[in-house]
Amino acid sequence: MSAREYREKFYGRRKGQKLSARQERLLKEVLPGVSFSVENLDPGSLDPRTLFDFTPTRVWLEIGFGKGEHLALQAQAHPRAGLIGCEPFINGIAGLVTKIHEQGLHNVRIYPDDARHVLEALKHDSIGRVFLLHPDPWPKARHAKRRFVSQANLDALARVMKRGAELRIGTDHPVYMAWTMVQMQPRTDFKWTAGRAADWRIPPAGWYQTRYAAKAKKSDAKCAYLTFVRT
Repeated sequence: MSAREYREKFYGRRKGQKLSARQERLLKEVLPGVSFSVENLDPGSLDPRTLFDFTPTRVWLEIGFGKGEHLALQAQAHPRAGLIGCEPFINGIAGLVTKIHEQGLHNVRIYPDDARHVLEALKHDSIGRVFLLHPDPWPKARHAKRRFVSQANLDALARVMKRGAELRIGTDHPVYMAWTMVQMQPRTDFKWTAGRAADWRIPPAGWYQTRYAAKAKKSDAKCAYLTFVRT
């Protein structure tokens, strides 16, 4: 089943609280200039470097960027990198659009829908790093198929990620961490970089905290910082 056939199978919210007048205005004025569509692209045809007004030294992808704090920080820290964020939640999109406007970020592009559409469209070996930070854990067993980490999605990531590219997964939910390790265990195209417990209990350099991580720490939940390298 192709990513486009999943359109009616998306699980999760697309809209929350009513947007402010300023957010509505920025969505109308800013989003068209920083967003893109893959609707009419052939699978595997999208060179992500062409989405930007400059030639990025590398392109990174964040799947589900929340309100965009992490993506904006990465964009500020790496101005020559191109950052793509996928997020179907309109309130989150409004948050990132506001940051792009206020911070003058030139190197961020938004896909305002399901990340699987972008994975299907991207060229082989075109992404240098992927972030999946605090995804919805869908903790009930009957909802396990809704979790983003799955063999099908890992196949798609392996196709588009360059050799040596990092897949960074952050979660504060023990079910999701266990699920991730079970899904990763049989993979030969990804290697877990941890050599000791501290390697996944302490965030590595350049791992910016999201609001979800901050919330987890306040509730004494333990976060796992998992890094896998595309082999």
